[in-house]
Amino acid sequence: MSEALAFDPGLPIRLAKNTLSFEYGAGMFGPQPEMRRLDAIRPSLRDPKCDGPDPVYGIVMDIGLEADRPVLQERMLLFGAVLYASGSLGSEPVRSQGHVHAVSPHSGCVAPELFEIWSGTAIVYGQERAEDNPGRCVAVVAGAGDKVVIPPGWAHYVVNADPNTRMCFGALCDRQYGFEYAGVRAHGGLAWFPEFTASGKIAWQRNERYARSVLEHRPARAYPELGLDRTATLYEQFLRDPESVMFVSDPQRAAAIWPDFVP
Repeated sequence: MSEALAFDPGLPIRLAKNTLSFEYGAGMFGPQPEMRRLDAIRPSLRDPKCDGPDPVYGIVMDIGLEADRPVLQERMLLFGAVLYASGSLGSEPVRSQGHVHAVSPHSGCVAPELFEIWSGTAIVYGQERAEDNPGRCVAVVAGAGDKVVIPPGWAHYVVNADPNTRMCFGALCDRQYGFEYAGVRAHGGLAWFPEFTASGKIAWQRNERYARSVLEHRPARAYPELGLDRTATLYEQFLRDPESVMFVSDPQRAAAIWPDFVP
C-alpha cells in the first residue's frame, strides 16, 4: 500500500503507507531508506529524555530517473528525499538534529542546500553559525510545492510543523555531501528550540548555551536572485536547464549573493 504526495515533484515516487519508506515507479532509481533513530536526535533536543516516534524519519539519498543519472553525476548533483513521522518528540515537533555541511572535496567549498516540500507543512530553521554567537536566525514556514534555500555554512534543521500528519520533502544537494555536528552538539542543539503550546501552535524557546539572538519568522519566498523558477518543480528545472541549479554543487557561482543572503 502506498499514498501519493500532496505535490507532484515530477518523479514517479510514492510514500509507503505504514513505514517511513518510499516506492519508486518505472524508470526511477533510488536506495532503500536509512532510518534515523530517536537516540540520534536526542542530544539536540530541549528534553533529551523525551518519548517520541522511533524511527523519527527515513531518508534516501541519490534518487532520480535512470536516464538522468549521468548528468547528475557529471555535475556533482544529488537529489534526496526525507519522510518524517507524525507525532512529537516530547513537547517538540518531529525534526532533525541539525548540522552544518562539510567542505565538499571536489569544490573545496561548503555547499548550500535547496529544499522542496512535497507533503505536509515544514519549518526550515537556519542560523548563520554553530558558534557561541549564532548570527542571523531564521525560521521559514513552507508548504507543499514551496522551495527553501539554506546558504553555505549555515547550521540548520527541518521541522514537521503538523503533529497530525507525516511530512515529506525533497532536496538538491552536492554529491559529495557531508555533515559536521561538532558545534551543534557542543551547544546541545541549535540556538532556538521549537515547542508546541497547549493550543498546538509552535512557540520558540532560546537555547541559553548561545549568545542572545533574534529569531526572524518568514514564509517561503521566491529566489529570483538564484534564478529559481517558482512555476517549475525542482526536478523539472534541473532537466530543462541544469546550469540554473549548479550553484548547489558550485557555490562560487553565487559568491556575490551569499554574504547578505537570508533564506
